[in-house]
Amino acid sequence: MITMIKQGRSKVALDRVPALAHALEADPAFVMRLALEQAIGRTAAEAVVEVFGEPVTANEVGWLQAIRKASSNTDPRLTSRSQAAINAIFGR
Repeated sequence: MITMIKQGRSKVALDRVPALAHALEADPAFVMRLALEQAIGRTAAEAVVEVFGEPVTANEVGWLQAIRKASSNTDPRLTSRSQAAINAIFGR
């Protein structure tokens, strides 16, 4: 089944995402984001995100917590300088 999903021959049922994510040792929010786009298409998935917000993975929560700690919870703006620093971290 995993091979069929990877090859695009089968779609992941949205109610199966938590179990699949667990089996793959992947973040459920990340797998849901991919499955949602596959199930209803990119445009509709973007509309769902617009209404309900972007799914946040556990790794992304860790980044957010690190930013909050580093900024002493001051709610820093994303400036061009901070964006450049993030890009540098990821080699972009």
